[in-house]
Amino acid sequence: MGDWNLSIGTLSEGAQSRLADMLDNAKCGWRQLASVVAEEPRFRCSENEMTSCSLQVLSPTGSPSRYLLERLSERSCTPGFLLHCLKKMEHHEAAQYLTATVMERFQITVQPQAQHATEGGRVVLVCKAIGPAAMGYQWFRGKEEVSPFGPELVLCPLTPTHQGHYICRVNHGENFIFSQWAYVRIVRSAGSSVSSSFFPPSVSGVRIVRQPRSQVVAEGDSLCLDCFAEANPPPQYQWYHNKQPMPTGKISTLRILCVTTADRGMYSCRVFNLYHEVWSDQVHVKIGESGASNVSDMYPFFSYLNFLLFVKATDKVALLMGNMNYLHHRPLQAPMSDVHEMTNLLRQLDFKVVSLLDLNWQEMHSAVTEFLLLLDRGVYGLLYFAGHGYENYGNSFMVPIDAPASYTSENCLWVQDVLQRMQERETSLNVFLLDMCRKRNLNDGVPPQPGQLKVTANIVFGYATCVDAEAFEVNKDDLSNGIFINFLKQRVMEDEKVTVMLDRVAEDMGRCEITRGRQALELRSNLSERRALTDRIQSSGCPETTSARNLQWAIAHVLPQSRNLQFDCGVTVQLGFAAEFSNIMIIYTRILEKPKDIASCSAHLTDFTEGLDMDLKMSNQENLLDAGSLLPMEILLSAELPGLYTRLKGLQRLKKELTFTVCLQYKYTNLDEEVHERQTVTVGKPLVSKLNLHEPRLPRSYSASSSFDLHSFSHSSSFPEGFGPSFPASETSSIGSASTTWSYYSQPGVSATPSSPGKSNLPVEDDSPELFDSDAPQPLTTTKSLPHGQVEDLTYQFSNMHNFHSC
Repeated sequence: MGDWNLSIGTLSEGAQSRLADMLDNAKCGWRQLASVVAEEPRFRCSENEMTSCSLQVLSPTGSPSRYLLERLSERSCTPGFLLHCLKKMEHHEAAQYLTATVMERFQITVQPQAQHATEGGRVVLVCKAIGPAAMGYQWFRGKEEVSPFGPELVLCPLTPTHQGHYICRVNHGENFIFSQWAYVRIVRSAGSSVSSSFFPPSVSGVRIVRQPRSQVVAEGDSLCLDCFAEANPPPQYQWYHNKQPMPTGKISTLRILCVTTADRGMYSCRVFNLYHEVWSDQVHVKIGESGASNVSDMYPFFSYLNFLLFVKATDKVALLMGNMNYLHHRPLQAPMSDVHEMTNLLRQLDFKVVSLLDLNWQEMHSAVTEFLLLLDRGVYGLLYFAGHGYENYGNSFMVPIDAPASYTSENCLWVQDVLQRMQERETSLNVFLLDMCRKRNLNDGVPPQPGQLKVTANIVFGYATCVDAEAFEVNKDDLSNGIFINFLKQRVMEDEKVTVMLDRVAEDMGRCEITRGRQALELRSNLSERRALTDRIQSSGCPETTSARNLQWAIAHVLPQSRNLQFDCGVTVQLGFAAEFSNIMIIYTRILEKPKDIASCSAHLTDFTEGLDMDLKMSNQENLLDAGSLLPMEILLSAELPGLYTRLKGLQRLKKELTFTVCLQYKYTNLDEEVHERQTVTVGKPLVSKLNLHEPRLPRSYSASSSFDLHSFSHSSSFPEGFGPSFPASETSSIGSASTTWSYYSQPGVSATPSSPGKSNLPVEDDSPELFDSDAPQPLTTTKSLPHGQVEDLTYQFSNMHNFHSC
């Protein structure tokens, strides 16, 4: 835009919404902005207007800051004056965002790279940016500015004084950005003498004669790392832990008297004097259980062996279930976004994730049965559930969406029974994360009696709330997050023992004013080993077992292949597919080619197979948001080629192959009459529909000593027709890790994007907004709300989420 004197109403819708999000807080937000803009009388807000701003939070989509910005826009407030006010109230984030939005955008396309070179040689650092004309470049070595000014910095001939960290500042007017740091290291050539003309004859380099070594240390023991160097002048030392300098690490020997899990990680030592600098080897320190390092202290080989074998998983598998749209109870909002958050995080930790929304009783039982097939000796199993639930006498129950108004344990899924079945698979870690209420169910008389659990010392229960208490969700517009997930997602990636990580989540929740006294995480565990969700996977010695497990998981994640449809009129329509969850799929259409005599055309989808859960009003939409999805637009289509989107839910209930009709509507130039052509498309059973979760499962007994057998596995009830050990090559190409976007087998030089016909599509999970009826039947646990006044005055905010409802 570039003009600071226009009205702030000329800012894009997205920019205004982003500014409103930044200002919707009590500490440095819209109230402070209203006070600062009042220095200009025409922008002063009346008492009634301030009250109206406050009342905006009562609306699910309301925003006090957005309301205030609209009032300022009506009075012709300019971005320049708004920027002045944001700087005055010291809201640096909003000021920087507004500056970047108004000014012409520019970005660095070529970053300077770290380089090693010999003395007397030549180094060229390059930093290139795209943006407005007359951009300026400034180079710095540390805090010292160097010349010349320009996109390239040439250092020649190299001397030891050139060694150091370099950075480039690209500027245009008052707007600027910095490149990444690039380290230039000067090394002596083999034939160079110890002294040089730049230093006195007595000066020599720095040479490390004793390097630190990787160690495995028990909690509570002492850690000792040595790094000894020879240098003239004498060397100085600085130890680093996980690339951060240690204030106490200023000598050659680093000692930590009583180590904890916080001391694990990578260590290195920087050795330097007036003229030179070298770094030691980077070593790994592993923190084990008490007494684990006795042999390692004596024999370095066993230290390394212990590091390799200390904890590992033969595989990691997660089943995530979120129930929202209950038939006889109040719908929930948070499970969709919560399952989405957990799915993306667990995939980054190499979990095989199956994520399912809105399951009835039969589907939940079938999903757990299929989940158990993925478990085996040494596997980490994780089950996450978000929805209605209850607990009677220590037994937890997950409520399916078809549970009657007065449900009992017979209508629900029994968590302790799932645990017992998981133990029979000889898993190395069993984690249950239950994001649900734990109130008593007075309709449930005699609770079921669980069988005897094995003493496996590998069980972790993370409850979102305490016994006989409720769990809450926070609402924002049409989306919500549970309190539990809001804190868990900030910690789940930490390389810590599962119980340590959940303890920290509990501490975080305890420090939050809006949850204190209402919801507190409860942790139950008998986990004896230091097992973490971040533990690496080391396959077992049985490749058949691994292949069978991979195949079983892959069956639930096969998407139809993208295809091009040719119509008689000469129009080419691309049909593509993507997945939000394992049972929710997006279908999109776009026009690839059309004859010149056709003025306009579009491709709509209609006549879907019966049994699908879909809202016809939200099908064939021009953007993903209108279709009920928050998948980024750029994942599916390029901006130059718009398309139409349709969202299919409840694929687990699909009993037949998915069939639909592509209806092409077009008009010829100079003709008003619209012409229609139709093609029927059949794409098989996508994603989880292949598992036929709607069908009852026969009771199965799992032998603790059993393992996967490909022959018996192929006859499992979970396999649909046509699937077995000899998986068709055409289907295999459509299978892959759900953490990738489009292609399972990526080939060098091949771009696996939707615009490449013939390439298979893979699941891309994301959440999407839903509309909920406030008059729906009430759940067993009554809805709770916090007084608005309490929430508004708190300094802690859940990204402008304000309403709380019990789960």
